[in-house]
Amino acid sequence: MRRLITTLAILFVVIVAGMTALVLLVNPNDFRNYMVQQVEQRSGYQLRLEGDLRWHVWPQLSILAGRMSVTAPGAQQPMVMAENMRLDVHLFPLLSHQLSVKQVMLKNAVIRLTPESEAQQPADAPVGPTNSTPPEPVKGWTFDISHLEVADSLLIWRQPQGEEINFRDLNLSLTQDSRREARLSLATRVSRDQRELQLSLDGEMNVANYPQRVSGTVKSLSWQLQGPGLPATGLQGKGSLQAEWLNDSQRFSLQNVALTLGDSQLNGAISGKLGNAPAVTIDMRSPHLDLDALSGLNSPTSASPGMSVATAFSRAPVIAEPTRYDHPLNSLNAALKLQVDTLRWHGMDMQQVALDAQNHQGNIALNTLSGRVGEGTFSLPGTLNLHQQSVAVALRPALQNIALAPLLQAFALPPTLDGQLTLTGNMSGEGLSVVDFHRRWRGEAEVALDSARIIGMNFQQLVQRAVARNSDRVSSGDETGNSNETRLDKLQAQATLKDGLITLKNLQGGASGFRLGGAGEIDMLRRQCDIHFGVQVTSGWKGDNDLIATLQQTAVPLHIYGGWDNLQYNLKVDQLLRQKLESQIKSRLDEWSQRNQKNVTPEKAPQ
Repeated sequence: MRRLITTLAILFVVIVAGMTALVLLVNPNDFRNYMVQQVEQRSGYQLRLEGDLRWHVWPQLSILAGRMSVTAPGAQQPMVMAENMRLDVHLFPLLSHQLSVKQVMLKNAVIRLTPESEAQQPADAPVGPTNSTPPEPVKGWTFDISHLEVADSLLIWRQPQGEEINFRDLNLSLTQDSRREARLSLATRVSRDQRELQLSLDGEMNVANYPQRVSGTVKSLSWQLQGPGLPATGLQGKGSLQAEWLNDSQRFSLQNVALTLGDSQLNGAISGKLGNAPAVTIDMRSPHLDLDALSGLNSPTSASPGMSVATAFSRAPVIAEPTRYDHPLNSLNAALKLQVDTLRWHGMDMQQVALDAQNHQGNIALNTLSGRVGEGTFSLPGTLNLHQQSVAVALRPALQNIALAPLLQAFALPPTLDGQLTLTGNMSGEGLSVVDFHRRWRGEAEVALDSARIIGMNFQQLVQRAVARNSDRVSSGDETGNSNETRLDKLQAQATLKDGLITLKNLQGGASGFRLGGAGEIDMLRRQCDIHFGVQVTSGWKGDNDLIATLQQTAVPLHIYGGWDNLQYNLKVDQLLRQKLESQIKSRLDEWSQRNQKNVTPEKAPQ
């Protein structure tokens, strides 16, 4: 044991002495020109090192450098700039005065993937003769490092004519073996519009044909999005996928995409190309998609007491200063196909939702947006225009047998009406939120409601009791009981929407025992309504047969008005009865007068 300890101590002393001698005998600045030349020969890029190079012995023999930059040929800006660079080197090649780097570490680096940092042909480059073979393009960077570490850095990415995106606090670890199969670990964050996205992933890459082709697998992808208009805990998700990048054609492909967004899941594929005319194709499927949870509508803090659903849903990031609006979809073409087995939106559960949309630089065609809600179906084809801050929307809704009460709740309308809704029409407006629908939408529709229920008022009962109170000649039966709702076999109307005001015309409905008609308005902004009905009760009367016959043929005026939370009504039964009584008396007097005139014998004239 003593001999082993002695041997190890001697070995340690020899290594320390050897490294000390090596540091004293070998000047790291002797490798400066060598490193610059190697980078230029292998890639054509220009490496610039500022300040002196120095040794760092513990815990790893390394060369430390100060500010450095790597610039592509003809580029306006460096592709990589860093405050500090560390090169971990192998010990034994240094004995023969050779440099063998096994790891490069950059700290506080700025990496630019922008048109200004790309390699460019020199302006004074010679031009070949016509029909000659064009010169080979500038050679791109060749990744030939065993281990790369990037810490606390910034990645700036921007496509031509695109918007700049900054990936901050970038931490990257990339290791490759002799077969050029790399293992990747990355963590970063993106801040935009007061929202922050934190992203981390672990995966593997095949860089044997880099930079022409890169393929790999993302084994673990996790992200979290926080900010205004989102749940207090943010949106969290995980995923995995297989990716491929073809540099010459600027094409990418994401296969076997599996994403989990809270309780929602998405699976499918994404492919496309970048460059001057970016294009993306998305084909996804979801067994369950909860838009309420993703938008924060289910969060306990998303709405305070008294706050409407529309207000809670319409919250958006606040921009400190007005800026020129440029939607990301305005600069690319895209095709989206989405199949969702079950979807939840504003408390409504939908099934078999299908979306087929085409985007042409901000002009979106909704070829298909359909699905099922309970026993009913819906279809909402139309168009979207993203070339202004408020999205311009035009839809051609077609609803069939949709339960009305959940739909009214989803659009923050009073749930005083229920039934199976059938609707066809045309709608247009600005914005996609419920508040936008209340304020800035217009359209016309034919509306029909089967098995309708007007909740909170029994029209037949109101009329019969009001008549009974104003006349002792008739009384109401017990056919309606004490129900506080009006039941109709069918209710239909022509509806017009203009800037928050719904106008109802040709309102007609009926059931066994009574019929009604009318017209009116619903003001969504002021949360008020003003509707005039004519209620004709044809059964349930007892008493004077003549008066009952008159009432069965008379539409009693019923006026419903006021705020949604405190509706009021007005029945002018006394005036109606007075008019009917006066009309009956006048009619009987006329009959009596005509009858008496026939019975009177004319007097003979005197001779």
